[in-house]
Amino acid sequence: MRKESKVGKFIKIVEKIGNKLPDPFMLFGIFAICTLIISVFLSKMNIEGVMLDRATGLQSTVRIENLLTFNKMRDILSKFPDVYINFPSLKIVLLMMIAIGIVEEVGFFDSIMRKYLLKAPKGLITLVFIFACINSNIMSDAGVILTLTLGGVVFSSIGRSPHLGIILGYAACNGGYCASLLVSSLDALLSGITEQVIKDSGFNMTISPLSNYYFMAVATFTLTISLTIFTEKFIMKLFPEEEIDASQLEKYKVTETENRGLKFSFYGLMMFVVGMLVLSVPKNSFFRNDMGEFLPKSPLLSSVVSLLFIFFIVIGVSYGIGAKKIEKSKDIARLLQTGVKKCAPLLVTFLTCALFMEFLNKSNILKIIAIKMADLIKSANVGPLPLLILVIILTALMNPFMTSASTKWILLAPIVAPVFAMIGVNPAYAQLAYRLGDSATNIISPLHPAITVILGLMLEYNLAKEKRTGIKQPEAGFGTIFALTLPYSIVILLTLTIQLIIWYFLNLPIGIGMGNFI
Repeated sequence: MRKESKVGKFIKIVEKIGNKLPDPFMLFGIFAICTLIISVFLSKMNIEGVMLDRATGLQSTVRIENLLTFNKMRDILSKFPDVYINFPSLKIVLLMMIAIGIVEEVGFFDSIMRKYLLKAPKGLITLVFIFACINSNIMSDAGVILTLTLGGVVFSSIGRSPHLGIILGYAACNGGYCASLLVSSLDALLSGITEQVIKDSGFNMTISPLSNYYFMAVATFTLTISLTIFTEKFIMKLFPEEEIDASQLEKYKVTETENRGLKFSFYGLMMFVVGMLVLSVPKNSFFRNDMGEFLPKSPLLSSVVSLLFIFFIVIGVSYGIGAKKIEKSKDIARLLQTGVKKCAPLLVTFLTCALFMEFLNKSNILKIIAIKMADLIKSANVGPLPLLILVIILTALMNPFMTSASTKWILLAPIVAPVFAMIGVNPAYAQLAYRLGDSATNIISPLHPAITVILGLMLEYNLAKEKRTGIKQPEAGFGTIFALTLPYSIVILLTLTIQLIIWYFLNLPIGIGMGNFI
């Protein structure tokens, strides 16, 4: 009997721990109950902190409040519907997922990726493929499945290992989750959580879905370059050349109807751009502020979510009409409903999440933790950069055990975001650091649902090769995937961390309307 490797044992431990964790709905419910109980004991210990109001310059003493009193519990119960409905992430994510849902449902993302990826020159196929995969993460898990599937098809069609294509597609899309030229529902979700935490901590700041956009867009190119070099110079040597199999490309080619849809979506994009120019360019136009500017605040920046909603609706409807996926007005409503259905798990999770955040806020536990940590950091004279790197490492270590990006950020944001604000650093920077760590180790978690798909595809290609050559192929397992994804995880982590360090020292804005310091 073959002895199990250390890698295999480690993967099983991670999988076992991760599977023991409750569903996010239950997890936040447990945390909410624990917060109630903890507030009783901490209030009796007379724990307090001194907080500076940046608007007035006055100091105020913050104390832990006991939530398990008649008055407090009556207030919580009566206001719970408002607490849930007004949870910032709820309204933002609902709008974004409805809009992105229609674009995804009509097949726009799928078509545009296949159209330009399958036409890429052989010499640039790795670079073009990685770039396309990184930007496919806007489709969430569907994008991950699409990219790893196409990876096997594209690489086998040019005589390269389909296994490498599968792993590369998975690594680029799922490992590059924080990088994209397009804004996704995750941007809206995380920014909503950050804004809620910051406002609960006494800071009147707006954190929009575009708060990390500049960094995110540039990371698309830096990751593309680093992953291409690493693949071509190192990983490619591990896989021998194989027979060219171009037969599978035929079923993935863009049809005439899909091409018509892409043409219509381009017309829709042009209409949106012209409309934005008309409403933004003139000095006293609709989207400018009273001073005729866009910064620091303007109707343009405050309407980001609404504009993104309109943008995706225009693209989705235009493509749908062109591709004949939308033939009557009822089809639009039906497609929009698919986005709402995808929101259902989050809508349920937000029930207990909103309650947990409300308890943290009402009890002042959140503020006390932030004040104490900020005081500790100031006394230790530690600069913001080491803290950012610490957030990246902490998140990277948590990620294999807890794959949900929103769940982790809901747990970490109340601790790290206010601390950054109190030491004068924009909390959007803390959110960015979190996203970098979260992205890099996505691909080494045995809990990700795409793992079973990868194993199935690898087996399919092995059986096809055995049938073609008559040679028995080695069986692929979790260890095989882990051995291939771990190097990519390290490259992604180093690339993004180095970019963050350079960004910080050059004092570059990380997003639209986002200064690096308060």
